[in-house]
Amino acid sequence: MKYDFIVVGHGLAGAILAYTLRRHGQNVLVIDEPKENSASNVAAGLVNPVAGRSFAKTWLADAFIPALDDFYSALEAHFGQQLYFHKPIYKIFSTIEEQNTWMAKSAGDGWNEFILGTYTQSINQPAVQDPFGGVLIGRGGYLQVAQMLRLLTEELLAQGLLLPERFEMAQLQLTGQGVLYKNIEAKQLVFCEGYQVVNNPYFSWLPVQPTKGEVLELQVHNFNPECIYNKAVYVVPVGAGRFKVGATYNWRKPDEQLTQEGKQELTERFSQITSQAFKLVNHLAGIRPAVRDRHPLAGWHPAHAQLSVFNGMGSKGVLMAPYLAQHFTDALINGTEVMPEVNISRYFSLYYS
Repeated sequence: MKYDFIVVGHGLAGAILAYTLRRHGQNVLVIDEPKENSASNVAAGLVNPVAGRSFAKTWLADAFIPALDDFYSALEAHFGQQLYFHKPIYKIFSTIEEQNTWMAKSAGDGWNEFILGTYTQSINQPAVQDPFGGVLIGRGGYLQVAQMLRLLTEELLAQGLLLPERFEMAQLQLTGQGVLYKNIEAKQLVFCEGYQVVNNPYFSWLPVQPTKGEVLELQVHNFNPECIYNKAVYVVPVGAGRFKVGATYNWRKPDEQLTQEGKQELTERFSQITSQAFKLVNHLAGIRPAVRDRHPLAGWHPAHAQLSVFNGMGSKGVLMAPYLAQHFTDALINGTEVMPEVNISRYFSLYYS
């Protein structure tokens, strides 16, 4: 059997890239071993255009936001159901110093599109603890990642375009025309394995740091689901009075074990946002692929042009993947340049060292 592309991995990055390639008329086979607690399935799917304690506008937010709106709207039309939910984000100030930092930052240009309001004292919303006020951020939201992946997986299976199995590296052969995997030929193979890239003999030199994140799903009564809350952790409404709270960051022990420490950290931070009682519904853990410079990874292997990688989006995959998948699809099909900020050529010295 012959394909234009084999995509290995069907988490968020692999799924969006494979769908984008298919929308551009490419014949794509996906190989992915189903895994319920993958980082993509665990994630709350948050989109936040203003991130961090320094209140920096997210890198390329002005390009990422329109691209994700277009992509997820098209996907919703394709499947006939809502997957992406636009929600403002209420970033709660922790201290008066943090409030002052924001006031100075917001005086600059480039913020009006994203800021709906700034509050220097509590907004007096029932059950919300915000004595120093906060900033209401627009153009945020969340994606039902697990549901999107389920729909795309079912479609691929129905069309015979998904092998639901572990990729066996020993079965991969590089040829003059591309790759041969078992009895399958393709011009190009793209690895979208998430943190498992550290075990890939062709790309293990990339500086990916597996990072564990724990998330809680809580049932909370009488708590406003019309916005996402952020104060050290995010609180994302996921329907029926439930909220996802997360996430922890643990790169020292990146396993998938649930910990009492993670649970305690998240519940304590949630209690700093609201005084409302809650019931624990679920406790989840996944491993993200974090990159040294916090920018994603896309590009071709320096010695094997038939192999490429699309990876390293960490906790911002829902925001970044639609734009970057289109960008990399253009490069894969038309030979355009991959932007230097994500091109793996920036790390070629690690390969040759």
